[in-house]
Amino acid sequence: MLAYWFLGLSSSLVACASPTGERSQLEQAVPGSAIPGNFPVPEYTTAQNPPTKQAFELGRSLFYDASLSRTGEVSCGSCHRQAAAFSDGGQRFSQGVLGHRGTRNSPALQNLRWKRELLWDGGANHIETMPLAPLSNHLEMGETLADVVRKLNASAEYRQRFAQLYGRQPIDSYQFLRALAQFTAALTSANSRYDRYMRQEAGGELSDGELRGLAVLRKNCAPCHAGELFTDESYRNNGLDHAFPLDSGRAHITGRRSDVGRFKVPSLRNIALTAPYMHDGRFKTLTEVLDHYDHGLAASPTLDTVFHQLQGPPGITLSAQQKQDLLAFLGTLTDETFLHDKRLAAPASHSTGTTALTAGVATGNSKSY
Repeated sequence: MLAYWFLGLSSSLVACASPTGERSQLEQAVPGSAIPGNFPVPEYTTAQNPPTKQAFELGRSLFYDASLSRTGEVSCGSCHRQAAAFSDGGQRFSQGVLGHRGTRNSPALQNLRWKRELLWDGGANHIETMPLAPLSNHLEMGETLADVVRKLNASAEYRQRFAQLYGRQPIDSYQFLRALAQFTAALTSANSRYDRYMRQEAGGELSDGELRGLAVLRKNCAPCHAGELFTDESYRNNGLDHAFPLDSGRAHITGRRSDVGRFKVPSLRNIALTAPYMHDGRFKTLTEVLDHYDHGLAASPTLDTVFHQLQGPPGITLSAQQKQDLLAFLGTLTDETFLHDKRLAAPASHSTGTTALTAGVATGNSKSY
């Protein structure tokens, strides 16, 4: 499947290209098309899927289209809400089709352009193919890629929009995932107060407590939450349990015993809005998270070595003042611009969950109901 996407890349770039001046104007209207000055080079560059207003808006429609799910109940945006930094804030496990609950906490979708691998266990290694995981999971959207493509081709509106973008019909899976990636790659959060502080911009002042919190983080929480993305993109066992019989984490993908209990290190950006925390959402507050690292780690054979101490139990010893300062700093990572960017919100026609494809689903997928 992956080979298919990459083999088709060059032809798609030709199809997406437009005169230089016109494309320059369009790119300015697409969020996330400019790389923030304090960010590293992205893994998924704009050259790989050049942002255009037309493609972005199509991806936006797909992201919020509940009819892509098997029953027409759930869209990507159902479990990844903008107000919660595109996490499912407040929900330990998100609700999928037919009321099913997932088994892992929905991660925040932000700065995906910089990720080599995605999902808690790294089960997806490309932003364009990542949607296949929730799309086909029977607890989430419960649909097949073939059925999604069929539903899209049953919609006159989608046929027209895809044809205008790619110049050919029928709509295929490659076009669908490329268009959806236009939106997910645009979810760039880089305008928090911390970012303005780092770029020395107006409104970037940090208090003494917040600066102390930044220093505590850099000393105690790196290398895991390192760099401007506040994650080193590694997989680590952070001492949640002594054993992992229900969810082995990274080992579920690699099959290696050394990966049992290891999960992706999440970014700390917008962390104040993405509770509950950890892959299983067991902690309701950031205070609980800090208490866990201070005195709650469970020893196991794969516990990450960064938590080992010369004396005493594993963990990161934090004073009450350090915890208070850390919480203050973490609040500076909230990006209000990202949370309220209307270009990232659901299109008006999708705001109630009623989608452009409803008729197509009822006609072509009736056995799924």
